Amino acid sequence: MTELPIDENTPRILIVEDEPKLGQLLIDYLRAASYAPTLISHGDQVLPYVRQTPPDLILLDLMLPGTDGLTLCREIRRFSDIPIVMVTAKIEEIDRLLGLEIGADDYICKP
Repeated sequence: MTELPIDENTPRILIVEDEPKLGQLLIDYLRAASYAPTLISHGDQVLPYVRQTPPDLILLDLMLPGTDGLTLCREIRRFSDIPIVMVTAKIEEIDRLLGLEIGADDYICKP
């Protein structure tokens, strides 16, 4: 997990991404835009983190080691209304619809 000390008023964004280069790119962009990003690369670490330190937004990959993104989205929705944006390489319409149906707020395809 990658995290830096932040001001309590800085919006916190949880990045759930197992591809190191993309995760670092998202961290760099979000820090430059004055957000406080945290990167988690394994699905099994997400739920405990969200319960203990709820972020203001979650950028969630679908295909992760451990618990997959769809399962995580479904589980997070059981206890939280934190906005979730699915960020994935899957470009099929059915994947997008499934993600939105189980509770994601938006869906972005990776370049």
